[in-house]
Amino acid sequence: MAYLSPEKAKVPHPDPQARPCDTQPMAYRLWDGATPLGYLRFGLRVLLLFAALFFCIPFYYIWRILHLPNPWPRTFLKAAAFACGARVKIIGTPIKRDVFFISNHLSWVDIAILGGHSGTAFVSKEEIGNWPIIGWLCRLNDTVFVSRSDRMGIADQINQLRDALEETWAITIFPEGTTTDGSTLLPFKAPLLKVLEPPPPGIMVQPIFLNYGKDAYEVSWPGEESAQSNAWRLLTRPGNFLVEVHFLNPFDPDQFSCRKDIAAEARLRIAEPLSASLGGKPIV
Repeated sequence: MAYLSPEKAKVPHPDPQARPCDTQPMAYRLWDGATPLGYLRFGLRVLLLFAALFFCIPFYYIWRILHLPNPWPRTFLKAAAFACGARVKIIGTPIKRDVFFISNHLSWVDIAILGGHSGTAFVSKEEIGNWPIIGWLCRLNDTVFVSRSDRMGIADQINQLRDALEETWAITIFPEGTTTDGSTLLPFKAPLLKVLEPPPPGIMVQPIFLNYGKDAYEVSWPGEESAQSNAWRLLTRPGNFLVEVHFLNPFDPDQFSCRKDIAAEARLRIAEPLSASLGGKPIV
């Protein structure tokens, strides 16, 4: 579990009325224990996660040996999202294939939610591929791992993305590059959108807006909180949380001159419903 230093322990809790504008490191949210019911919830949710994993894995390999379209990563991710407390409401229609999803990003559970309800693969930073168990699970779902520091290897990364699009028919990228608390939208980073410059034939871009509503602040993973601490906090929290997954109107990337314009268009389309969900707060 994460260690709460004396310096971080002095960080005061923010005024709840200031939550939507709070962008300070959330050190005060680091793990500081749980109630007995919290431990029970953690145990039950972890049990559900492992039960889903052990059920799906044998079928995954059978389908793989038989070279059949493999539904089991999607089945596991949907079960994992449910076990973590996510109750998902789909709004709009996801494109089934030949699609590049671009989404805002609040939490690691975004991956389970989107993968479980669309069957998409993901683009992830290289170091996650080395995490125990998590890296292995990501590979089962055809995750493309990229290095942010290896600028010389960007051509190879683009080739990986093109191959993944042909293999899985759908790829999701979180172009903010990190998570937020749901009250803002960071600038979209365009380098990995070079796969759409020019776009493969027939590929569409569909923006996605993830709306956790009143639970966004509690479920999100911004600031200095460690992965272990965030997972502990999410799995011990009481109750479930509703997530609206808005599949917004898709657009043809071939109608834009460069990847920066594609990123700007996707961000604009996500910013509009985000602003509406925040009562009209401008998203800059």
